[in-house]
Amino acid sequence: MKPAIAAALLVLSLAACGDNGTPAPDAKKDAATETSDGTTVAEKTTPAPEAGSRTPSPAGAKVSIVEPQDGATVKNPITVKFAVEGMELVPAGTDKPNSGHHHLFIDSKLDDPSAPVPSDANHIHYGKGQTEAQIELTPGKHTLQDVFADKNHIPHDPPVESPVVSITVE
Repeated sequence: MKPAIAAALLVLSLAACGDNGTPAPDAKKDAATETSDGTTVAEKTTPAPEAGSRTPSPAGAKVSIVEPQDGATVKNPITVKFAVEGMELVPAGTDKPNSGHHHLFIDSKLDDPSAPVPSDANHIHYGKGQTEAQIELTPGKHTLQDVFADKNHIPHDPPVESPVVSITVE
């Protein structure tokens, strides 16, 4: 039963990051290999992130929402374009200093920078390293903000976040 749960969690976590849900061949094998104490090989070889541990961000690093511009009136579908300076854009799960990927906060703000960014309608992960996306929003006023986060979707220390962009959707 445990290997099935581990495999399901792996697929769900990859789907939340914008991945296609197909584990790498070795990851699939590890998730299904149970050891004598009931844990999987993946659980033994993949260290869990420490609670509250954050990846440092370099001085001067910044992200921005290039499109739409603050104050814009837009129609669905809305093209959102991101930019990053002073850090490297990499897919989620990539363990490399001074790197991360974009997360779009819609009508939301970063409440707890030490917690992983949630994955829901107000927090969209771009875990494949995307720099552009199409979204749809209800008519009315909305706010958008880009928060750059590390391999585990935890905002850097200090957080690298864009200014808030206010838009009106027709």
